[in-house]
Amino acid sequence: MTQEKILVTAALPYANGPIHLGHLSGAYLPADIYVRYQRLKGKDIIFICGSDEHGVPITISADKEGVKPKEIIDRYHKINKDAFEKFGMSFDNYSRTSLPIHHETGKEFFLEFYNRGILVEKKSQQFYDEKAKMFLPDRYVEGTCPICGYEEARSDECENCGSLYQPTELKNPKSKITGDMPVLKETSHWYFPLGKYQKRLEEYVKEMNEKYGWKDNVLQYCRGWFKEGLGDRAITRDLDWGIKVPIDSAEGKVLYVWFEAVLGYISSTKEWAKEKGDENLWRKYWQDASTKYIAFIGKDNIVFHSIIFPAFLMAWNDGEKEKYCLPQNVPANEFLNFEGKKFSKSRNWGIDVIDFLKIFPADPLRYTLAANLPETRDTDFYWKEFQLRNNSELADILGNFINRTFTFVHKHFDGKVPDKRKIEKIDAEMLNLILEYPSKVAALFEVYKIRDGVLEIMNLARAGNKYFNDSEPWKTVKTDKEKCATTLYVCMQAIYTLAELMLPVIPFSSEKIFKILNADKTSWDECGKENLKPGHQLNTPEIIFPKIEDEAIEKQMENLGKPEEKNEAKQIDLITYDEFMKIQLKVAEVTAAEKLEKSEKLLKLKIKLDNEERQVIAGIAKSYKPEDLINKKVVIVANLKPAKLMGLESQGMILAVEDELGGLKVLAVDNSIKNGTRVK
Repeated sequence: MTQEKILVTAALPYANGPIHLGHLSGAYLPADIYVRYQRLKGKDIIFICGSDEHGVPITISADKEGVKPKEIIDRYHKINKDAFEKFGMSFDNYSRTSLPIHHETGKEFFLEFYNRGILVEKKSQQFYDEKAKMFLPDRYVEGTCPICGYEEARSDECENCGSLYQPTELKNPKSKITGDMPVLKETSHWYFPLGKYQKRLEEYVKEMNEKYGWKDNVLQYCRGWFKEGLGDRAITRDLDWGIKVPIDSAEGKVLYVWFEAVLGYISSTKEWAKEKGDENLWRKYWQDASTKYIAFIGKDNIVFHSIIFPAFLMAWNDGEKEKYCLPQNVPANEFLNFEGKKFSKSRNWGIDVIDFLKIFPADPLRYTLAANLPETRDTDFYWKEFQLRNNSELADILGNFINRTFTFVHKHFDGKVPDKRKIEKIDAEMLNLILEYPSKVAALFEVYKIRDGVLEIMNLARAGNKYFNDSEPWKTVKTDKEKCATTLYVCMQAIYTLAELMLPVIPFSSEKIFKILNADKTSWDECGKENLKPGHQLNTPEIIFPKIEDEAIEKQMENLGKPEEKNEAKQIDLITYDEFMKIQLKVAEVTAAEKLEKSEKLLKLKIKLDNEERQVIAGIAKSYKPEDLINKKVVIVANLKPAKLMGLESQGMILAVEDELGGLKVLAVDNSIKNGTRVK
């Protein structure tokens, strides 16, 4: 009989910013715990993820910084990959949608649908910024939601009420590039006929729910979409960043990110297979009807994974090529908030994963988030709760049980597992409890009740402490050493089982426990048995869960909501005097200035330095009109290597300071100072 294959994917995070704790709770930690558990069960499972590197959020970030999109994705792919690794995410492959293998996959799906006549080409009216001379992607347009009246809604979706609508329905639209009201202009795009698959999708969701029990939030979301009715959805966009549409008549168009991003799971698996040395290995997971495919996501991604992606796979499967498996389950979590509010980078409300792990180890965070996963409703991360979970549960319950047992064994039994020579009712009951726990926790993990499973594991540690206290080994070591030996033998079996049950949740700490046990993990189903034999030599114990002091938590709470600039001073990299002297700061005069058409923040300046004229592109258009700068004496970095901004060369940098409102003030110099004068 062929072993069941399990394919697990976790939502591809956008590579336009660092991931925060909310992302971990939404999709990544529950997926990782589930995958680690299944590996311990001996299942044939792969865990796939990667960076989503196309789409307008990337271009917006690039525009704000005046850099190319590639610089943004390279930076945040590395930051997030590093954060995931430090957090203990056990991906089999973490890919990128900017890779050629993904572009090939996206084009393959488009051409399959295009050549079979599935796609519909339509002309439509879309927002166009006449000043910037470009069609505006959805996130470049902001206005009032036609449903709830929210005044910062995107052109096709309202973040406030979750409604989707046609861009033409948006009220009071404004271009986020120039601030002008855009006009509607005709363009042509290809659409996927989602409505044609509605009946099949409804049957699919019903069948999967009846067989595998989908979560209520996912079902309600799907039913809402079905009730509203599925229609055609554009899969191309007028944009220069993304996968080029692979037909001659589509010049200047790319595949819409919502179409190609979900295909990143397939391309990432293809990359994994190549690295394994078998380019067809990916097919054994994606194109095997017996594969159990689980897609872990946050609730904001439900529609893409329970309706849209399955529709693409259905459309593909109607053709002559090998068929893809559809998600068996989509266990979407709700949102994690931070100290009672939504995460907000602009308000410095929250903390990024990579920054968190510079201060605290991964496992206390993994445990805290796992014990409070937003599986059925939104939950909150509180610094005080994090401290309490670490100190009162990891340290005082699990850690205390481990420490007192090891200390007793080393002190009274030479650091060796004692023999069980006097089994009484209390001992037999505890051994039976230990034996039951792997299947008890497994039953919860199998149906994606990760939080309940984690709480049950901690209940076993509580039971271990109670058993230790009720058995009173500090008394029996003096009055009945065989009874004492039996107590400690049972406790050692409990610790071994706890180490394995906790391995998916707190892997770094569990590995430490196994090291002290001087033992290797076993399979999940074997871990509840008596795996440590009498006489087995243990290693020297150590504190597994140090307590977190009040001062460390208070320091984090003090920084909440403060401007990030106030925290940056602590992280300044000091330079030497000689290094500073290499920087040539000189006085220059602005002789001409003009705005750049396609940018709301850049000015093109002509400056006179000594007897030389230079061009400088400066990001000060929001603070100065061009005419305000002419004949002004400024300070520039004169020996900076030229850089290109918006396709124009900038031959220096003007010094400015930022005020409390984020505006820029150029450092002005008295007009009597001669051009070219060195600033020291």
